[in-house]
Amino acid sequence: MSIEDNKAHVRRYLEEAWNMGNVGIIDELMASDYARYMSGPAQPLNREGQKQRITAFRKAFPDLHLTIDDLIAEGEQVVFRVTVRGTHQGAFMGISPTGKPVTVTAIDIARFVNGKIVEHWGQMDSLGLMQQLGVAPSKG
Repeated sequence: MSIEDNKAHVRRYLEEAWNMGNVGIIDELMASDYARYMSGPAQPLNREGQKQRITAFRKAFPDLHLTIDDLIAEGEQVVFRVTVRGTHQGAFMGISPTGKPVTVTAIDIARFVNGKIVEHWGQMDSLGLMQQLGVAPSKG
């Protein structure tokens, strides 16, 4: 697949899986040995784990929407920076719904093999999210 095909693949993933909640698309877009690396967990998420992660976010933030700010590709990798927006209307990481709107950024890298994402790394502004939810101290 071309670099432009890989970028289109990422756009589809963000729009369909995250913005529309169609996590079934992950089986089509990610390789069977897909690994999603995040800070914290010792083991990377597989496709099912990523589906559960997206579903949990969408339950907590039913109006969740990711906007692509940057989409850069070279070789087999695509880097994407997104702005994540939503309203906290369901339990999230043990935090009861606050009704607060949140806006945070995230940066991810996806590596492709044979037209599918095989590895995926990402970092989100988790501290900013917790501050906006009122469960972490804000900047003084």
